[in-house]
Amino acid sequence: MIRINLLPHREEKRRARQVQFISLSILSLLLAALVWGLVHAAIATQIDYQNRRNAYLEQETAILDKQISEIRKLREQTKSLLERKDAVEKLQSDRSRVVHLLDQMLRILPEGVYIKTIKQSGDSVNLVGYAQSNARVSTLMRAVEDSPWLESPALVEIHATTANGARVSEFTLTFNLTKLLGANVAKPVAGRN
Repeated sequence: MIRINLLPHREEKRRARQVQFISLSILSLLLAALVWGLVHAAIATQIDYQNRRNAYLEQETAILDKQISEIRKLREQTKSLLERKDAVEKLQSDRSRVVHLLDQMLRILPEGVYIKTIKQSGDSVNLVGYAQSNARVSTLMRAVEDSPWLESPALVEIHATTANGARVSEFTLTFNLTKLLGANVAKPVAGRN
């Protein structure tokens, strides 16, 4: 006996394919949504992590900027203190030089020579005075040359004048203070003539 299937098998196959298509579409949509959700969560996690790192770096940068400004202030204070220290040391070293200058002037000034003014500018000294004769000025210049604290005497000018009714020579003499490295110098000191 022959059997004939009169049922609409093509429609059933079509319906089965439609069900299969719809279920695969839904499954694909669910899978796509799951993948999108995972990717979105991963990217959001990375963005959050990077934002936390950026915030940490900004915080550390602010701390370092504050420390840098403090270091700059300390450097400025250190520089200022060093400048003050140098100024004080220079004043200390120059203080004894004035004493030596006056001491040497007392020691080397020959009789018959009188000082009108003495000016010191750095290492240079300008001396204006009166002498009874030109020979006494020459004696003073030799005494300056022989002094351990004075050097390079140069006569700027000398001319005859009268002071207190006496005829004298008014002179201008320049010389320098020596830059002594040691306390004792082996130069002979000229005494009063």
